[in-house]
Amino acid sequence: MVLLHKEKHRTQHIGWLRAAVLGANDGIVSIASLIVGVAAAQAATNDILLAGIAGLVAGAMSMAAGEYISVSSQADTEKSDMNRERNELEKNVESEKEELASIYVSRGLDSELAIQVANKLMAHDAIGAHARDELGISEILTARPIQAALSSAGTFTIGAAMPLLAVIIFPASIFIPAVSVTSLLCLALLGVFSAQIGGASKLKATLRVVFWGALAMVITAGIGALFGIAV
Repeated sequence: MVLLHKEKHRTQHIGWLRAAVLGANDGIVSIASLIVGVAAAQAATNDILLAGIAGLVAGAMSMAAGEYISVSSQADTEKSDMNRERNELEKNVESEKEELASIYVSRGLDSELAIQVANKLMAHDAIGAHARDELGISEILTARPIQAALSSAGTFTIGAAMPLLAVIIFPASIFIPAVSVTSLLCLALLGVFSAQIGGASKLKATLRVVFWGALAMVITAGIGALFGIAV
């Protein structure tokens, strides 16, 4: 009797999690840096808001397009490899069994058992066995362009809205510290969230995103101040 014990692994989240975290992080960092840089150049409040909103729209579209194109390229590569594997299975199935068995031998099985396993798996689902064990393609990790694009664009918009809200809420005299602190807090929460979902160290994830976010804002603030003085 075979007892089915289903386990939930964190890798099942990797597709949307990578795109979502990337989008949110980019939204917070890019728009906060943009606002801080423009504010440091002594721009008017309306100009700061306009720059932030334009950055949000452009950034969300860019993230969606970039993720879709990137992941579509991965999907095209996977499809090409799968088609080639199907052709090879049609032309020489015995050679493909030997190839699969050699993979299992390299993983620790003896030759006889490896051949038995290859025969069983190929009898059940030949292309699936080769996809998983030869090509490294699985249902969990397979490329999903639309999911990646929507996740990235959606979380970019949410992330970008945080520094924009700070501009709306706080007075112009404290735009730079208000946006900086608000954005760094949002980045810290993002680090904790991503670590929780991914099962990683919360402290390490938080320090990583906060450090790079702070560095980006410091650099853009410095550039904005220089241009403001020049003008």
